Amino acid sequence: MVRISAKHLSAPEVLLVPIGAKPYRVAPISTKPAPDIETDLLGDALLLERKHARPEAAALQEVLMALSAHPAVAWVERMNSGAARIGNRFVRFGWPGCPDVLGQLRDGRLIGVEVKAAKGRLRPEQAIFLERIRLAGGVGFMARDCRDVFRELPINTATNGGGRSVVYSPE
Repeated sequence: MVRISAKHLSAPEVLLVPIGAKPYRVAPISTKPAPDIETDLLGDALLLERKHARPEAAALQEVLMALSAHPAVAWVERMNSGAARIGNRFVRFGWPGCPDVLGQLRDGRLIGVEVKAAKGRLRPEQAIFLERIRLAGGVGFMARDCRDVFRELPINTATNGGGRSVVYSPE
């Protein structure tokens, strides 16, 4: 046992701390040379920045950032689609042809964006749904990166929600 006097306590007390007591973590603290770059000071593995193994994931992140920052866009959300088995139930998310990103422009129109990697192609049901958005007066397109977003939604023709054009000049 090691005796430690505690000056910060109200009454003079002596704390008894057993030598070799386990810390709050399961693994004992060990002394060793400077840790590798992949570990923290305690030797645990660091959560390094995620690298996109799939090119479409990187493109999706870029397109979402461009749409979120665009002055003509009121809101956008990522639409997850697919299916999963939960217990003994089969649950479907989204619908066939559902775009990767859905949102609304400030003038009230719907925006639907299907994000594809450099070599990706639209499935027929995706092309049909984007065309349905366009026929209803919305904006539907396929994007591979932020350049496609700015091509389809020019910044200088953004509206302020009242239908009047607002000229934005990048500074």
